Amino acid sequence: MTQIAQDYHISRTFLYQLSWAAKHHLEELFSDPQYLIEPSDFLLEPWILVLRLEGQCSIPSISSIFKHFDYQPSSVGYLSQYLKDYGRSVPSTLRVAEKKMVFYLSDEIFAIGVPILVTLEAQSTAILKIELASDRSAETWEAHFKDLDKHLFHSIGMASDRGVGLMTGYQAACQDGRWVCDQFHEFQELFHRCQQLERKAYGAIGKEMEAVELFHNAKSEANLQKRLEQYERSHQACEQAMARYDQLSLLLQWLRETLHLCSPLGRLRTVEGVRSDLIYLLDMIQEVDDEKLAKRLKPIRSHLDDILVPFEQVESVHGELLELMSEPIVDALVLAWHHNHLSYQSHGQKKHAHQQQSQQWLDFAEGLLDDQFEPRKVLVFEKLDTVVKASSLVEMVNSLLRPYLNSSKGQITQETLNLIMFYHNHRRYKGGRRQGKAPIELLTGEALPCDWVDLLMQHKREASTKACETSSPALELVPNSHGPTSPPQTAPDQATCESRADTDHPWQAMDKKAA
Repeated sequence: MTQIAQDYHISRTFLYQLSWAAKHHLEELFSDPQYLIEPSDFLLEPWILVLRLEGQCSIPSISSIFKHFDYQPSSVGYLSQYLKDYGRSVPSTLRVAEKKMVFYLSDEIFAIGVPILVTLEAQSTAILKIELASDRSAETWEAHFKDLDKHLFHSIGMASDRGVGLMTGYQAACQDGRWVCDQFHEFQELFHRCQQLERKAYGAIGKEMEAVELFHNAKSEANLQKRLEQYERSHQACEQAMARYDQLSLLLQWLRETLHLCSPLGRLRTVEGVRSDLIYLLDMIQEVDDEKLAKRLKPIRSHLDDILVPFEQVESVHGELLELMSEPIVDALVLAWHHNHLSYQSHGQKKHAHQQQSQQWLDFAEGLLDDQFEPRKVLVFEKLDTVVKASSLVEMVNSLLRPYLNSSKGQITQETLNLIMFYHNHRRYKGGRRQGKAPIELLTGEALPCDWVDLLMQHKREASTKACETSSPALELVPNSHGPTSPPQTAPDQATCESRADTDHPWQAMDKKAA
């Protein structure tokens, strides 16, 4: 384009305009005719579902979009009732064909003070049950978990925060399951305090810079001495603030590394080893010159046994792996898993560095294992993936629900929760280690035959068919104005189902002039 513009002494903008005009007229002359009105069988069902769930549009927004394109019906009430019918057709509790051992991640989300109880499966992130509850008492949570048991889910454990009703209800319903405290919530106050000390350090730096400027602006001898003393006080306060932040930040970084499943050399950690390291680090943190740290350390010390529960499983996994492989091979595969795990939590150069280190340890292990490499690698990765240290994945549901809560001003129904659960379980992840897989596929191991929209529409049709089979109201015969015809040989139940199936799909694109 640049060469042509230079040869003919014209601007590139004018050249692009000519190119566009030529393309437009050639397409109009030689391409197949394009109809302005969509075919009559064009259904708007997928549009409604995609806009509401994938696009997170509010119902009034969908109504406005339909009115803009002259799609009927477009009233808010009709769209609301239509989506409500879809929500009624899908359950609030996931169903499986046979009994399944799972690890729960449970939490409470609030919509204008009303609790939403949600439980996920840890590995697949599939929502097993979501319900709009009247309260979050132990009895309500116990009924929640017992209903999951009726749907063939057997819990081997649960990770959650320390909600009293949640913990008590789980222990009453799943007495043989182990409870894992959420490490994020356990150490959350320490990290919040570190952020506060960081802000104070930056504030102290700013005050020191102001003191320097005031000192340079001073003229008289007395004022110079006064500003110098002010600067020295600011400098001393700044040094103390930076030291407090630097010390706590460094210790918390060591704390993060201590809670990793393995050491930097790949050796899986033991309960007693982690306990010793944690006690030592907590003692060092208490030595930091900050009076508010002692109060934050007290609950952590009392919950130390709960924090160490995942490492009991790590010890068991280590023993099982050593029965199959030598220790150097186990350490290499553990390090490969560790860096692969961290790569999904990192960005930029750190992500690339973790990916490289993971591949290096895999290459090392492959040289030692030869033909046994792939099954051994899969075994190690699967066993370490089963270790759960936190319930932070359940916060993903919170972020998923929040736009719908905001668009409806917190007024959400069980039918909407059912739709969101179906959408989450059947949509495929676009990134991360679960990329290309839907949660329901990861849970069941079976591939989905089609997209979540088609599955939802199919499920709605099946639910409508079942409803027709259970009830068959009397049919009203309508005379045919075009002349007598022989009556169709159709069973009453089938005719009722066909009638309802027709009313389930009233969504067609309509042009005002055509109407």
